[in-house]
Amino acid sequence: MRFLTKLFVISAIGIGITTNAQQQFNEQDTLRGSITPERVWWDLNFYHLNISVNPDTKTISGSNTIRYTVLQEQQVLQVDLQPPLKIEKIEQDGKEVSFKSNGNAHFVQLIKNQKKGAINELVVHYSGAPKEAVRAPWDGGFSWKKDANGNHFVATSCQGLGASVWWPNKDHMYDEVDSMAISVEVPKNLMNVSNGRLKSVEKHDKTNTWHWYVESPINNYGVNVNIGDYVHFGEKYEGEKGVLDLDYYVLRDHLEKAKEHFTDTPKMMKAFEHWFGPYPFYEDSFKLVEVPYLGMEHQSSVTYGNQYKKGYLGRDLSSTGWGLKFDFIIIHEAGHEWFANNITYKDMADMWVHEGFTAYSENLFLDYHYGKEASAAYVIGTRANIQNDRPIIGQYHVNNSGSSDMYYKGANMLHTLRQLVEDDEKWREILRGLNAEFYHATVTTQQIEAYISKHTKKDLSAFFNQYLRTTMIPILEFKQDGTSISYRYTNIVEGFDMPLQIADSKTWLFPSSEWKTTDLKTETPNFKIDPDFYIKTKKIE
Repeated sequence: MRFLTKLFVISAIGIGITTNAQQQFNEQDTLRGSITPERVWWDLNFYHLNISVNPDTKTISGSNTIRYTVLQEQQVLQVDLQPPLKIEKIEQDGKEVSFKSNGNAHFVQLIKNQKKGAINELVVHYSGAPKEAVRAPWDGGFSWKKDANGNHFVATSCQGLGASVWWPNKDHMYDEVDSMAISVEVPKNLMNVSNGRLKSVEKHDKTNTWHWYVESPINNYGVNVNIGDYVHFGEKYEGEKGVLDLDYYVLRDHLEKAKEHFTDTPKMMKAFEHWFGPYPFYEDSFKLVEVPYLGMEHQSSVTYGNQYKKGYLGRDLSSTGWGLKFDFIIIHEAGHEWFANNITYKDMADMWVHEGFTAYSENLFLDYHYGKEASAAYVIGTRANIQNDRPIIGQYHVNNSGSSDMYYKGANMLHTLRQLVEDDEKWREILRGLNAEFYHATVTTQQIEAYISKHTKKDLSAFFNQYLRTTMIPILEFKQDGTSISYRYTNIVEGFDMPLQIADSKTWLFPSSEWKTTDLKTETPNFKIDPDFYIKTKKIE
């Protein structure tokens, strides 16, 4: 969900494709952001994260069991954990093995021969005071807060920064673990809520251990710990795949407020199952969990901190009024269950796949409940948030994301694409098809682009290059002489020739970089392009 800050300026090369080349990267960026030789040879099967959290000292300790399948016969395996947390020891088959550390990356020297096809386990023991989030969820780490009654109120968030900021794992998005157990020991007066379903609560003298289990594949930043004086309520939703449990965990004092406010949740589920297909994690339920920061798309454990307000902390991001018809965090973060948690980027450079589609989901929620005109007004209104500071796609293999324009430039790109499809039912089939084709999968932007091009039966390569890989917004220059209109595109990549529809008309124009002339049959003194197309126009006198 993170609304990313601007990090650096862009530069232009070649035919107008802009890059983030001025950003400087180091060895740690590569170790974090690439599929290293020490990662590629093993495939994740299962994690058991088993930790004790001490809010009084702001420390954690415990272990992560890593089960994996050997794909190639290698003996050095990379595990990631960020200081100040420290690995105490690593074991395989009960025997301690050695490791060498390079910053956040730790290279484990395995003694046991790693035979192709074998399923092996490592247990990584660790402890320490994890990085404290100063401004969660943007900077990430642990949030150590207290509620109004003085009870500890604790949560994790780590998108971008990496899950290794608080637990040891294979910290790259390309390889999702198939399933996961999460055991968290907390003080007896508190509850821990994590991903998946609660299996049991183990009671001790001064603490309790909450055991959760995730049946579905899960990306590492989607794993979370939430600790507080929670109360639980829930409801059953009759969904496309049967009965879905909707569970809510909120601070004790907020129970009645939450029961009224969380009515947006079944409305969200109805709209998104219509547009995107069945909720992808029926096995693990859907949860909203109150946290001491704004919110995040943790899989099946979506975190909520929007202060029980409509809009984004009470503000309409579109300035149209439509953004106050829903709670932004409930709708946006839950939208990520389809685009981020079901369909997950392989490389952080392609974060637009998460954020562009999910920002677009906001206006599809409006479309379902309030109609097409409302949804169009909303997404067009969000154009005021677009900076065009740098391309939406970042640099690959160095854990680098592109511009924050991935949100609303991405959403407006998709809204424009919907106009090119023309048939709304066909567009819905494409969105549902993406979630079926890439169900529980990690993807590249090229796979998403190819799927959409195939199913729209259009060559969209220049279209995606224009909006994802440059900061240029197409300009339609036009001259008018009576009923005659001459027009061409400028500020475009090679081959960009997106058709446009004239506002309040069924007439289409087919511009390219060359001047063309069309007779409109009637004089059109206020010639305008339909605002659903994300372009600029310039009249030439």
